[in-house]
Amino acid sequence: MRNLSNYFRIQIMAKIKLGIMYGGKSAEHEVSLISAKNVAEALDKSKYKITKIFIDKSGKFDINQLSGLDVVFPILHGPNGEDGTIQGLLKILNIPFVGPGVLGSAICMDKDVTKKLLLQAGLPTAKYVVYHKNLKPPFPYPFFVKPANLGSSVGISKVTSKSEFLPAIKLALQHDSKVIVEESISGREIECSVLDDKASVPGEVIPHDDFYTYKAKYLDPEGAELIIPAPLSPALTKHVQNLAVKAFQVLCCQGMARVDFFLKGNDLYINELNTIPGFTNISMYPKLWEASGLPYSQLLDRLIQLAMLK
Repeated sequence: MRNLSNYFRIQIMAKIKLGIMYGGKSAEHEVSLISAKNVAEALDKSKYKITKIFIDKSGKFDINQLSGLDVVFPILHGPNGEDGTIQGLLKILNIPFVGPGVLGSAICMDKDVTKKLLLQAGLPTAKYVVYHKNLKPPFPYPFFVKPANLGSSVGISKVTSKSEFLPAIKLALQHDSKVIVEESISGREIECSVLDDKASVPGEVIPHDDFYTYKAKYLDPEGAELIIPAPLSPALTKHVQNLAVKAFQVLCCQGMARVDFFLKGNDLYINELNTIPGFTNISMYPKLWEASGLPYSQLLDRLIQLAMLK
């Protein structure tokens, strides 16, 4: 482990060589471009020498750009970036990186594995089954069909009738070979950001559609109403924060994650953990920390410092 204070003393006359990896093969490629642009613009250029490492949609990039870097900020949403693959490469190259390691990244990318571990730890999550060829609709309508290994609501369908079931499965299978079918929990959508085992104030998402879609998350500022902090009682706020940190720890996360919940009455259900959350100008992860007293640029500094302490 590096002695960070000594390291920064050495760096007084030299900027930290930071690589920003972005793009990638997943369906969330365009979101990554927006997040990376925001991060690069917000970083203090007097502290960092930034190398932008673009990964195209076929997965190609110049690996030589990684040479000599002090730390990497992977801003890669979804498979082949958020799932432990890039993290494994950086680990082999002995380059510190922002966010969870190989194990935590891989666990949280797979909704099936995530839910199994949450349930084993006694943490609440929605009922679900993994789709197989002869599966009939397992829950009362409506319910959700999701690719097991994807984020940002890509490939997700809300199924309200029998005629919609197979088309929803076909859509999800376009994005992943494993698909989960999950009960619908009619309730409020609550999100909480975790940074190094500490939780932000919770926020609430009120979608202007049936659910919080890809477009509403990243492209349309009017696609959802974001209420920060969420109007919750002090006791419920604390419960959200405690449950977010517990899930973060159970799923072997490090550095950062956004924990998404459904709130039905006073009952909380963990939906998923996003280990490389969006950093766009309408993304909840940085907005929640800003409301908690940590501005965007300071949040980035802290994430990079944590990476260099690994």
